[in-house]
Amino acid sequence: MDQHIRFCTTADGVRIAYAVSGQGPPLVRALGWVTHLEYEWQSPLWRHTLESLSQNHTLVRYDGRGIGLSDRDVEVHSVEQWANDLEAVVDALHLERFALLGISQGGSTAATYVIRHPERVSHLIMYGAFARWFRPADTEEARQIGDSILTLTRAGWGQDNPVFRQMFTSTFVPGASREQMRWFDDLQRNSCSPDNAVKLLEAFAQIDVTALLPQVQTPTLVLHRRGDRAVPIEAGREIASLIPNARFLPLEGDNHLYLDGEEGICDLVRAIEEFVGTAVEPTGDGAQPDMVTILFTDMAGSTSLTQRLGDAKAQEVLRAHNAIVREALKGHGGAEIKHTGDGIMASFPAASRAIECALAIQRAFEEYNASLPARPEPVEGRGAAHGSTGSPRAATAAEPIRVRIGLNAGEPVAEDEDLFGTAVQLAARVCARAEAGQVLASNVVRELAAGKGFLFSDRGDVELRGFEDPVRLYEVRPGD
Repeated sequence: MDQHIRFCTTADGVRIAYAVSGQGPPLVRALGWVTHLEYEWQSPLWRHTLESLSQNHTLVRYDGRGIGLSDRDVEVHSVEQWANDLEAVVDALHLERFALLGISQGGSTAATYVIRHPERVSHLIMYGAFARWFRPADTEEARQIGDSILTLTRAGWGQDNPVFRQMFTSTFVPGASREQMRWFDDLQRNSCSPDNAVKLLEAFAQIDVTALLPQVQTPTLVLHRRGDRAVPIEAGREIASLIPNARFLPLEGDNHLYLDGEEGICDLVRAIEEFVGTAVEPTGDGAQPDMVTILFTDMAGSTSLTQRLGDAKAQEVLRAHNAIVREALKGHGGAEIKHTGDGIMASFPAASRAIECALAIQRAFEEYNASLPARPEPVEGRGAAHGSTGSPRAATAAEPIRVRIGLNAGEPVAEDEDLFGTAVQLAARVCARAEAGQVLASNVVRELAAGKGFLFSDRGDVELRGFEDPVRLYEVRPGD
């Protein structure tokens, strides 16, 4: 598996490096310190974890300002600026909606971004995070310890002698082997300069997003290791108690960051995937399951559109439809199966991902239609031969596109890179019953996506062509 490194620029002119790996719905990692995109990808510390997260996601990582491959010459660090870094990355990738993973100091960055852009974050995961600096600073002893750490960091961070950095290594990964400790030490030295390390530590001491957390409305999962020495588990409990309806899941272990080969990595990845709806259940023989969710799109009024515009211009409209649908499939892990003439058939390994994609498609078409110029009024008394709106010669390809979408789940037959069978036929019939701009789903899709935050409006039992028994259908809308 490869990663692709690119660069973007923040609103205040700082160049930020970001990396993309894997495929599927986007998962963006916000991590506040000790990152270097190139070095950590090569490192035996986390390469396996990064690849595991990239299996079912498009994993997006970035080096914040002053760190790694991003601009090092920066003067000020704050939670607001770290959120600007994250904002620049997701805007550069044109991510409409994504899951956000805030790790350690990155938790405050993630919370700040979610408050700014609640509509863009589908799920918020906090791992090893804290809402405020957890070491008490209101005693003379605490202040002396803090000053000593800053002095030691300033004097020894960049030196070849690792003694100065061992206090961080032994705190972050106490269970590391000698070789892993050497890698972590090298990563610290490569991640940032001594001056930036001090600036970051001083900025971390100012973190306090406790007032923001009660405003978070995004579904949230808080993960924390019981024996974490760098960030005590009490910090994770505080976050979970402040975010409404947040789920708290304690994990075993005392390393702040998971190391390759460490027991529990699968539990971490599994918890994240189950929460965001990308987990794939293994079958008894280790093969992937046959259950998939089928999505059909269909352009409403495509026949009359072709008659009115003519073949060439109607094809332009169809290309616009295809581009919008394919972009949504790419962002939500959907696999295009085939083009159906005036629509697209796709499959998904999870019902929640199919629904997210269907809703994203409808939002994209709403935005597309709103961006079109107003159509001119027809000139009274002029017929088709002179260019009325009923004539292909007068029409343009700037036509609004309205689609109906149908969803069904089942176990289709796979053959020659296509899918066949009852599950596919039912999905097509469900799509045919939808209205323009509507997403209709069968009951099995509703049951598979239960508890994922979608709203299902019962449309009752419907007779579908080719099926003896009525089928209960539901209109799907995004949750509040």
